Amino acid sequence: KDYKGWELHNFDSADNFRKYQFKLLKKYISGKVAEIGPGNGKLVKNYYNLADKINLFEPSKNLSKNLKKKFKSHKKLNIFEKNFTPKTNYYNCIMYLDVIEHIKNDKLEIFKALKSLKKNGYLLINVPAFQILYSDFDKDVGHFRRYDKLKILKLLNNSKYSRLNMFYYDSIGFFLSLLSKFLFRKNYKDNFSSKIKIWDRLIPISYLLDKIFLNLIGKSLFVVIKK
Repeated sequence: KDYKGWELHNFDSADNFRKYQFKLLKKYISGKVAEIGPGNGKLVKNYYNLADKINLFEPSKNLSKNLKKKFKSHKKLNIFEKNFTPKTNYYNCIMYLDVIEHIKNDKLEIFKALKSLKKNGYLLINVPAFQILYSDFDKDVGHFRRYDKLKILKLLNNSKYSRLNMFYYDSIGFFLSLLSKFLFRKNYKDNFSSKIKIWDRLIPISYLLDKIFLNLIGKSLFVVIKK
């Protein structure tokens, strides 16, 4: 199916969360970069000047079309309307930001990405955390699953990498998601944009709580794999 991404513009408007997310990403981005499933390309402008070359792989027709309009004057950026195509030892950084959960064979996808990285390159993965939070919303937007650290370790079994770092973040988001799962259930779309705005206003508090909780809990799991 062509992914419509009805929820994307709401999350893209969550500026506090996107700033928090970019803070986690930016130190790993350099050289030749691939982002798989960039959606509306919200983060691309943030990291554009950090990269020498950027390849965006967006298989959704409507999203790919929007990306081509948005970035038509950006010379070092290429947009491919297809799934990620591996290229052995080519990229310095590959990113899957809230994408792996949409892919049925996630293990194969990670294998392709690691194969495509240069030595000392980084694979950056952001995924929704904790299966206990899996809800009708996840099902509606095409999530096969949510993740924890153990699940990531199983995915990486028999893969070759030199370093792995994983941590949860957005602790406020964890509790809001848990609350939403049981309170709203089937009517989670009601006032969805308002709910996202409230959550986004609380991100600065979440940032502080993440430090207090030592990143042991959160709505999202951030994974850094160095080849």
